[in-house]
Amino acid sequence: LEIENAQKELAATKSELQDIVGIRTDIIGALQGAFNNTGMKVDAQTGSITFSSDVLFQFGSYALTEESEAVLQEMIPKYLGVLLQDQYRGYIAEIIIEGHTDTQSSYRTNMELSCNRAEAVAEFCLDAENGLSEEQILRLQQLLTVNGRSFSSPVYIKDGSGNPTSEVDMEASRRVEIKFRLKEDEMIEKITGVLNGQQVPGGSAE
Repeated sequence: LEIENAQKELAATKSELQDIVGIRTDIIGALQGAFNNTGMKVDAQTGSITFSSDVLFQFGSYALTEESEAVLQEMIPKYLGVLLQDQYRGYIAEIIIEGHTDTQSSYRTNMELSCNRAEAVAEFCLDAENGLSEEQILRLQQLLTVNGRSFSSPVYIKDGSGNPTSEVDMEASRRVEIKFRLKEDEMIEKITGVLNGQQVPGGSAE
């Protein structure tokens, strides 16, 4: 009976994990649809969008320019409007705004700059004048994380075959990414717990 109950629990958990995989595909598809006929590209694997820091900020600054605010007012409601839909409420674990710099200057200086830039975009998103409803902002506050990565994740120039070289693409490295995380970690922990429980009397695996 214990084995039968464990098998049922494992089957249910497997089904739930398959739903998570399908949801990621659905969300990315919805995001790509929202950005049709715009200049913004949604990453087909992660569903993230990337803004060049050179577009959002002046060099070395973390104050959004007037031009960048116009860009964000167009793009942010499209992106977050998809992630904050009711149908995805039970699947989105986190919405992340992440700042990155190039490899010039010191790590600490760039860490402060990348954090401040990510924070500036986050504050923009949470301002009711910039496209999100009050209900969406309240939901976003429950999910939003802001990170600065300094130059720990640079973008590298690619060779003629499309393979990354060892040379850092300084302009591309200066960026702010917005992405999401599904509740996959929680699912993996749940599955691990179920698998660890699949033991029959005597200690052998079921």
